[in-house]
Amino acid sequence: MRVAIPHDLDREEVRRRLRSRSHEIADHIPGGMAEVSTSWPSEDRMAMNIAAMGQHLNGAIEIEPNQVVIDVDLPPALGFLEPIVSGAIRTQGQKLLTRD
Repeated sequence: MRVAIPHDLDREEVRRRLRSRSHEIADHIPGGMAEVSTSWPSEDRMAMNIAAMGQHLNGAIEIEPNQVVIDVDLPPALGFLEPIVSGAIRTQGQKLLTRD
């Protein structure tokens, strides 16, 4: 599942905001029991490992000039949740990019 979120920030500012707020990602996952670990395999890519409700998901955030693209690998058993999850990602992703 891919969700694009437009922004008007330079890449360095997007990186700064994502790095400073990456610990908040788990707070936005329903159920309150999620664990999210992140790493930066490159300057413009943040990888995520998400454990929630007995599921383990991989994802990434790619920083592009006018948008960030959030990719999450949903297992087939959770495919029916894609519209709900993509809406939540869009809303919460925008919050991660807003000013402090």
